[in-house]
This record gives sequence, C-alpha cells and structure tokens, in this order.
Amino acid sequence: MKVFVTGVGGQLGHDVVNNLAARGHEAVGSDIQATYAGIQDNSVVVSAPYVQLDITDREAVEKVIGELSPDAIIHCAAWTNVDGAEDPEKKGIVHKINAEGTQNIADAAKAVDAKMLYLSTDYVFDGQGERPWEPDDKCYAPLNVYGQSKLDGELAVSRTLEKYFIVRIAWVFGLNGKNFIKTMINVGKTHDTVRVVNDQIGTPTYTLDLARLLVDMIETEKYGYYHATNEGGYISWYDFCCEFYKQYGLKTTVVPVTTEEYGLSVAARPFNSRLDRSKLVEVGFEPLPTWQDAVSRYLKEAKL
Repeated sequence: MKVFVTGVGGQLGHDVVNNLAARGHEAVGSDIQATYAGIQDNSVVVSAPYVQLDITDREAVEKVIGELSPDAIIHCAAWTNVDGAEDPEKKGIVHKINAEGTQNIADAAKAVDAKMLYLSTDYVFDGQGERPWEPDDKCYAPLNVYGQSKLDGELAVSRTLEKYFIVRIAWVFGLNGKNFIKTMINVGKTHDTVRVVNDQIGTPTYTLDLARLLVDMIETEKYGYYHATNEGGYISWYDFCCEFYKQYGLKTTVVPVTTEEYGLSVAARPFNSRLDRSKLVEVGFEPLPTWQDAVSRYLKEAKL
C-alpha cells in the first residue's frame, strides 16, 4: 500500500513513516521544509522518500497527491502551538493551516480515491465535567483558537470524504521534537522545585505506540471517529511529572498547583481531557500499552 504522510518533521509523522516503512508499505513523507528537518542518527531515521509541501497551497497539494496517487493519506501536519494561536496576528494562519490545509488534503484524497486519517485533539471539546469524552460526542464550544481550528479540520474531512478516520489524541510525547517530558526534565536538572498543574486530567500518548495503531487502522476499512491514548488510567500533569521524574531518578520536588495558580498559559486549557478509548477494542484494534510503560521505554530511547 502506498501511503502519503504529512508533517513528518513533527513527533508523530516521523514515527508513522518509519512504522509504515518497517511494515513493508510504500511510504512518502512530506513537510513544509525543503529537506527533512527531524532527528537523524544511526538508529532513528525516516526511511522513506521526502517531498516538500505547503498544505495551504491548494495547487501544490493537488499536484503532489495527484502525481503520487496514494492509497491512503495520514495527515499529521498541523499548527500545534496552542498559546501562539491566540496571537491576533496568527489566528488567520492557524485556521489556514489546520482547517483550510486539511480541506486541501481531503479534496486531493477524494480526487484520487484515497482513504484519509486525520489527527485531531481533545481540544475540540469544551473541557468541562468529568465524564470521559466518547468518539461520537458532539463537539461544541472549543476553549481556544487551536481547538476551533482542529474542529474545523474535522468537519472538512467528514463533509468531504466517506473513507476517513478521525483520531483524537492528547498529551503527546515522542523522540522527534519538543514535549512536556523533555522540557520538565531539563527544568528539573537545574531547579530544586517545579510547579505543575493538578486540575487538568487526561492520559499521555507516546507517538511510537500511536504510530503502530494508526498504521493498523489505515490497513482496514473500519472508518469513523476514534480516541487513542496510552492505557494506564486518567491522571493530572502533576501525576505525570512525578512518575517520569521518579523513573528518571530526579529528586526535584514537584508542587501541585491549580491552573489559576499556575497562571502562565495564554490560551484556556481544558480541565477534562479524558478520552474514552473503548471503541478501539470494540472494533478489533489493539490498544496502546500503559503510559507508565511508555514513559519507561521513552526515557531509554530518548537518552535525555
């Protein structure tokens, strides 16, 4: 199967391309940079052809995907700077990338009759309550610009295609790029105490594990909405930090604070990022390992 992957310069796209290639699929990666800009070492490389592509350039998208004529597209490219999206000068750019860019990909997928998998987020929900969000819950009133742009991307896919997967994820960490674990371990090495919010609840997602699931999905016709994070229970960012500090061996004191007490975020954050993953098992997909196990493997692989 020939699979086109956008956003391979990011955490997830990098792992998706490598998983596809390892499983014998013909993978082609793309991103906006002229050449692949992710990690390059002897053990972790993107083992597939690379094509430069600006997803907001409709003609370029039509040309690249039209010429490649893939069987499937995994759309990982997105604006993901949640606080940066609140900048009045950036709002239009965020929508252009996450909504209009996704529409361009969906239209091109339809033109070549390719199935499409779109990565979305828990931010499409309003983040209130304590009930885990189910894949078919209606998305109303996202809390911030980023969340609205990703919801608009979902709608672009669902209104354009019949052969699509929309997969919502949360709290992502991977080898390629920045993430919460890398940031907090670096801070913990130079500080005796760190403050971490304890009233935002969800579950982490390791891109290496997620990539396997996404490729499993794209090999089927089990279309629809899904939620995918690691197993292991719902936790706070405080709980998450305590666990990876313990596994890493850091003695830094972690102080739990409320979102209001933390006070550094520009964009509103959801308190409830719980995603119900039960549909994965119901339709026959293998769930991801526990987040605790994922942290252990990540720390060994990342060599922080």
